[in-house]
Amino acid sequence: MNSKALVAEFVSTFALTFVGIGAIAANAMSGGALGLVGIALAHGLTLAVFITATAHISGGHVNPAVSVGAWIAGKLPTAGLVGYILAQCAGAILAAFLIKLAMPAAALTEVGMGTPAINTAAGVTVGMALAMEAVLTFFLMFAVYGTAIDRRAPKLGGLLIGLTVAFDIMAGGPVSGAAMNPARHLGPALLGGGTQNLWVYWVGPILGASLAALLYHRILEEPA
Repeated sequence: MNSKALVAEFVSTFALTFVGIGAIAANAMSGGALGLVGIALAHGLTLAVFITATAHISGGHVNPAVSVGAWIAGKLPTAGLVGYILAQCAGAILAAFLIKLAMPAAALTEVGMGTPAINTAAGVTVGMALAMEAVLTFFLMFAVYGTAIDRRAPKLGGLLIGLTVAFDIMAGGPVSGAAMNPARHLGPALLGGGTQNLWVYWVGPILGASLAALLYHRILEEPA
């Protein structure tokens, strides 16, 4: 297993989680100055930078669901899949731990540690959230495959993947939190955000990513 790839996935997922939680808390501290668009861009821009910085090392997955999709398509060995998921989750957990040292506890408590959550107050059900996470992650994995994994892909993967995450959050943030990423949910959930719907944020993204990877690999990708 490539230790450099594991470090790259750890650092990138750390950055995504730290900035994501920080942006949500900063929005609360500033009276909503960032808004949904600002929070979406914080996540998207972080991914654009760190995927670009690590794509040549690890593929820039930064997401267990994306790693599962790559594994299903035969682009990642099983040992690599396990290592990637462990590194991504560890990075997210450390980020959630350190953000508690860097931001006021009251702000983090107000936003539930920035943990993606089902908006039950607006009538969103578990089934709706599951469907939203699956569809949004389908879009994300499709973009990853088409802009980064496919050998014909343009060299703009990081930017376009980041933009996909941004528009996904704008569409699904008020519904399910638009995690699209089990690690992004797991870190803050374990550090105070609550784990009551943890399974939704694993099953939904992995289902969506798996379907997108299979579709692209079997129908759109050309044989090497």
